[in-house]
Amino acid sequence: MLAVWIATCGGVGYLPVAPGSAGSAVGAVLVAIFGSLPLPRPWFRILLVFVVLGMFLMGTWAATSAERFYVRTDPGQVVIDEVAGQLLTCVAQPDFSWKWIFVAFILFRAFDIIKPFPVRRAERLPGGWGIMMDDVIAGAYSAGAVAVLARLIT
Repeated sequence: MLAVWIATCGGVGYLPVAPGSAGSAVGAVLVAIFGSLPLPRPWFRILLVFVVLGMFLMGTWAATSAERFYVRTDPGQVVIDEVAGQLLTCVAQPDFSWKWIFVAFILFRAFDIIKPFPVRRAERLPGGWGIMMDDVIAGAYSAGAVAVLARLIT
């Protein structure tokens, strides 16, 4: 089923240990790949925002279908939300070196695990909306933290 394949990021969500972190790692690798494109930084950020938007829309559909497939709410195998949240976090990086990608990864995982308000509340939205929104909000928090940190040390 295509939706489940998308929701699990080609099966990454089936990893037996830390599938959410693996999904975030997929997002970090995508950022590194996109960051190597010969684009001016403002255009790269715009590209990244459009990728996140597309992934959010596609992920909402896929995650909704995956909930029906697994017959449970927010199945652990669904990691498209982590990929989208990680990509959103990286929009705020000052550059796309591995150092900043790693910082963004750690911050996103922290916000995704801690779930500050309204992240936990967003999980209660129906179907794929709840699956995707909590990680997008965590990604927005993380992007803000990356921006503040970058301002302080660069």
